[in-house]
Formats: sequence, C-alpha cells, structure tokens
Amino acid sequence: MIPVNKLKKKTFLVYGLGLTGRSVVNFFKKNKIKNFKVWDEVNKQILKKKRPSNLKNFLKEVDYIILSPGISLIKSKNKNYLSKYKNKIITDIDLIFLFKKFSKSIFVTGTNGKSTTCKIIAHILKKSKFKILLGGNIGTPILSLKIKKNSILIIEASSFQLAYSKYINPDYAILLNITNDHLDWHGSMQNYINSKFKIFESQKSHQYSIVNHDLKSQFKKRKLQGKLIIPHLKDYFKIKHQIKNSYLRSDINDENMTAILSLLKILRINKKTFLNSLKSFKGLPHRYEIFYKKKNCLFINDSKATSFQATKFALKNTKNTYWIVGGLPKLRDRLTLKNLKKNIIKSYLIGKNINFFEKQIRNYKIKYAITKNLKNSIIQILKDVKLSNKKNKSILLSPASASYDQFLNFEKRGNEFKRLSKFYARKFI
Repeated sequence: MIPVNKLKKKTFLVYGLGLTGRSVVNFFKKNKIKNFKVWDEVNKQILKKKRPSNLKNFLKEVDYIILSPGISLIKSKNKNYLSKYKNKIITDIDLIFLFKKFSKSIFVTGTNGKSTTCKIIAHILKKSKFKILLGGNIGTPILSLKIKKNSILIIEASSFQLAYSKYINPDYAILLNITNDHLDWHGSMQNYINSKFKIFESQKSHQYSIVNHDLKSQFKKRKLQGKLIIPHLKDYFKIKHQIKNSYLRSDINDENMTAILSLLKILRINKKTFLNSLKSFKGLPHRYEIFYKKKNCLFINDSKATSFQATKFALKNTKNTYWIVGGLPKLRDRLTLKNLKKNIIKSYLIGKNINFFEKQIRNYKIKYAITKNLKNSIIQILKDVKLSNKKNKSILLSPASASYDQFLNFEKRGNEFKRLSKFYARKFI
C-alpha cells in the first residue's frame, strides 16, 4: 500500500478507455488525482484535452501505465512502445490494493466457472450477514464499486487483468482450472498459465491459496508464500446429495462447489448455513441455463461456452442432445468427442468457421447438418425432433467458440437463441 498523498504526486497514463479505463478516470477524479493523461487506440475524441501530444515521450516520462484488460501487448498498435515500458504497466486491480480501503478480499480466476463461483460465494456470504461487494470481470469494474472499510471484496479476475498486475495480494485466492484459452491475446499457453498464477504471487504466509488439485505441482514449483489449500471432490460429494437446488447439484458445478466448500471452511461457515443459502440461488444466464420446456423437449442455453472445454461439461451432462455448435474457435482448440458422442443425436453447425467444426465432427461419425445460423438450426432441430422416438430430448446451444462472427457478444447470442426457441417451439411442437 502506498499512502494516498504519495500516489497523488505520481503521474499516470490510462491506456484504453472502455468500461474499465473510464472507471479508472472516474476513480482518479473522485480521489483528486490530477496528474494523469489518457490514450485510446480507437476513439481519439474521448477526453481529448487529457490526451498527450506525443505518446512516445509521455510513456518515457510517466510513472505508471494503467492498461485496460482489452489491450494486448501482442496486438496493440503501440506494442513496441508499451513493451519497452512494461515495468511501468499496472491494472485497475492494482489501484485498489495501493489504496486499500476494504477489510478482506476474495479473488477467483480460472478458465471456466469464474462468474458462477463468484456469484455463489457472494450469495452465501450475503446470507451469512457479511457486507460484500462483487465486481471485476463479472460486470462492474472494481473501481466503480462503492468500497467501504468493513466490506469484503469478491472479484472475478480475468487473465487479461492479472497478466500485468503487480500489487495484488488477495486474502483468499481461488484458481479453479486452466485449459487452452485466449492464446491469441497471451501469445503462448505458458504466458496464459503465468497470468493465472499472478493471483498468488504477492500473497503473504497468512493468506490462503485455494488451488485445483491438477495445478498443485505448478503452485509448489513457484515457491509461493500463501497457505496452500487443495479442494477434494470427495469432501463435496459427502454433502452434494443434500443440496436442494437442481442447478447447483448438476455435475457441471462440481469443480466450482468443491472450491467454494474449501473457502467456507476457512471462513468458518457451517454446513447448515451453506445448504440453506443454496436453496435460493439462481444460476447465471447463458451458463447451462435451462430456460424452457415444451412437452418432452428441454431447451438449454450455454452460450457462455466459448471453448470446447466449457462445452464438454454441457455435453457430458445432457442426454439425447440436439447440439448447436460453431462460431469463432479459440486458437489451437480441438473437439474431443470420443466419450461424449453417445449423448449427441445430431449436431447443427453455425457461424463462419463451419469447415473447422465439420471436419472434427465427421471424424467421430456424428450426424450433422450445416444450418449456418441459429434460426435455421432451431427450425431444423424441431423438424428432426418430430421424427425421433426418444422419450426426452435436449436442444442445447453450447457453441464451443466465441460469438463475434455473428453476434456482438455471447449474451446477445444466448438471448437470440432463447427468443427463437420459444417462438418456433410454440409453432412446431
């Protein structure tokens, strides 16, 4: 922690003026930090008066560069300049720790399950009368939260935010999993892994590091200082059957719930409180969201599944599946369907990378149709469903890829799927 009066004497460049960048600017104004400039690669008109006349010279002189999470040093227009002064780069998360105006912090990262895990933790702690604030990658920028000294921060931290962080040391840091993702942004799998482990790097010996069992050796190699806690599925399975919430009881949430249980033990929240709290929890939209049922057809929106690893959980837990897949696949991602194809009746390929998915699905001899978009897919599925003699059927959107080829984001894709499903189900079923 750096005293506020000392921070006010430092100079800053806020690089990138999206949601996070603008929250940094507002934070500076609120805390009367005036020595800052801004830079946006796309829009030169935002806060034009605060834009340095010569970026190269200003980067050389400035104390800190606060990089927005969307900016990659590999892809940026000014990557050469930024890379040269990499030691000056910090993030919005760092600012919170430099100012330290909260009591405790819980940080969650991982390739899959971050948002759901954060939401469940927040729900349980709120039910247990803790004063909590939830933010970060989950939606509200961390600097936009109304932080009070007695509040517990629950932060979803993305690899983009962690990659250039230097001052974060959460009291409780959770790493759920690591699988192939965002390699175009990070440049390599090792860089991606390193960014995830940043969550532990500045922890002290009295702070807790909750780490997926598969990543235990990686943690130990790095000689980190936090108290290592390894969640065990067997501990969670002892009480799983007592959870009165079908969404949370699904196998998709086993990994998340096991990590949460480890955290709650440290926080001394008992089993009864844990189980009672979960009764009222509602799952997040677009994460294996069972949103509609018509006769014997179940409609599931898993639009947030932007990698195959995420889709794998959905396919594993869904029987008699009419699976909509496609979009922009992640770099070096591959479909491995050997143990899952028994659950798939037919696949429907959408998006601008149909060849990529067709080639892999054909290898597993799974029936498929090239439907190109969601509307065509749903109409075709409902026609196919009528010809099936299966008692129960599942219509699943779990694209295993990003949405940007056809939609602004995964939320738009999921909402469109829900709208079309309800409209055409009423018409055809």
